[in-house]
Amino acid sequence: MPDSGCALVIRDPIWNTIRVDPVAVQIIDTAAFQRLRYIRQLGLAHLVYPGATHTRFDHALGVYHLTATALRVLSEGAKSGERAGEGFEGAELIPYAALLHDIGHYAFSHALEELEPDRMPGDHEAVSERFFESEDLKRALAPLGRGAAEEIYATIRGRGKSSLRGLVSGSLDLDKMEYLRRDARFCGVPYGEVDVDRLIQGLALLRDPETGRLEVGLSEKAVSALESLLFGKYQMFRNVYWHHAVRAATALYKRIVEVAVESGLMEKTELIGPTDEELLYELGRRAAASSTEVGSRLADRWLPALRTRRLPKRATEVAAAELRGVQLPAWVSGDTAEKRRWEDAVAAELGLQPGEALLDFPIKEAMFQLDVLVERRGSVVRVGPEGMPGLMDLPRLAHELYGSARVLRLFTFERREVTPDWLVRRLESWTDLDTTGAKGDQRVLDPVQERVVATEGCPGTS
Repeated sequence: MPDSGCALVIRDPIWNTIRVDPVAVQIIDTAAFQRLRYIRQLGLAHLVYPGATHTRFDHALGVYHLTATALRVLSEGAKSGERAGEGFEGAELIPYAALLHDIGHYAFSHALEELEPDRMPGDHEAVSERFFESEDLKRALAPLGRGAAEEIYATIRGRGKSSLRGLVSGSLDLDKMEYLRRDARFCGVPYGEVDVDRLIQGLALLRDPETGRLEVGLSEKAVSALESLLFGKYQMFRNVYWHHAVRAATALYKRIVEVAVESGLMEKTELIGPTDEELLYELGRRAAASSTEVGSRLADRWLPALRTRRLPKRATEVAAAELRGVQLPAWVSGDTAEKRRWEDAVAAELGLQPGEALLDFPIKEAMFQLDVLVERRGSVVRVGPEGMPGLMDLPRLAHELYGSARVLRLFTFERREVTPDWLVRRLESWTDLDTTGAKGDQRVLDPVQERVVATEGCPGTS
C-alpha cells in the first residue's frame, strides 16, 4: 500500500471503527468526496423518516470498510489454496473503487436518474468520470501509479480487469450489504438487518466452470444469509424506499427539475455537481428571477411545497399484483412526453393546473438480481435469477414479491379522490395524439412482469 501521509480511525454508528489508509485519507480530503457529506443517502425519505439524514459520505466509508474486510477474508482463504495469490492482481485498487463508487451522485441521490435520458447527462456511475477529472482527486490517486484512476473508474462501471471487481459491482457487492443495514438503522425500521459477517466469511474466489475465470462467489454455508439480504431488500423497498409519501416527494422533486430543464431555467449538465441544498437554492433563485409562468409556478408553489412538506396527495393507488391481466401503456414507469400529456389531461379533468397530476409506478428490475457462483459439495455452480431448488429458492418468488412491493399511484397537488378502476380505465383507453397529430407510443406493459407486449388485439390500445 503506498504511503502518502497518515492513516485515520473513524468512529461509525454502524461498523464501530473504520480504519482508513493514507491514500484513502487523501481521497476523502478532496472537494469531490467532501461534497458527498451534503448528498442525503435516501433522497427525500427524511420527510417521512426524520432520522434518514445520513449521507453518501457515511455510506461510502462503510462500503470501503466492508470491502477491506472482505479482501482480508479472501486473502486468508487463498493462502491455503494450491495457487496462493491467484486472482488478486489489482486487489490494491478495489477498496478505492468501493470508496469512490458513489462519487457522481446527483442531489437527493437516485431520484433524478428516473428521468428520461434527454433530461439527464447519465446515471451517477456514468457521470462519475467528471469528478475523476478534478485535479485534487488526480493528485490523491497519483500514489497508486499510472492507469490506476482509469481502472478504478472501470471497476465502478462494472468493467474492471480484476477478478475481485464483484466486490464493488455485482450480486455480492458490499454496497448492498452496507446500505441495507445503514438505511434501516437511520430510518428506525427492523427490515434491513443482514447477516453481513456470515456473508463476508462465506466469500470465496471461485472458478467459473464455463469460462475458467476466477470471480467472487459464495460457499454453500452462506447461501441462507444471501437469501436474507434479498428478502431484506424487498422489505426495504416495500416499506421505506417506495413508501407513498417518499414517492410523492420524489415525484414532486422530479417534476420541479424536469420543468426547469424543459423551460431552459437550467441546463441538464448543471445537474452534475450541486448538493441537495445547493440545487434547491439555485432552482429557487432562477425561478424567482424569471418573469415566465413556469418561473412563477416553481418559485411560488412547487418549491415552497417541497420545502414545507406540503406533498402531493394520493388520489388513488393499486398494487401491481392487482393489475395482473391489465395492459398498461409502456410509458407508465418513465417520465416521457406522452406520460406528461396523459397527466395534464387528467389534471384538467380533475380541475388542476398543468403538471399537478403525477402518475408514479416505480421500477426496480434488478430487485432480485442474482448471478453468483456457489461452491456446493465440492463443485461450483452458477445460480441465476431463478435460484436453484434446495439451494436458493427465494428468487422463485421474485415476481410475487415484486408485484406486492410495487404500487401504481396517482398523486395530485390538491386533494382529489378517484377509484382504482377510474385510474385503470383512463390508462387503458388512452389514445395519445402528439402536437403533430401523430399517434403516440401505443405499446402496452405487463405490470407484474415489467415486459412490453404486442398490442395487436389488445383492448384500449387502438
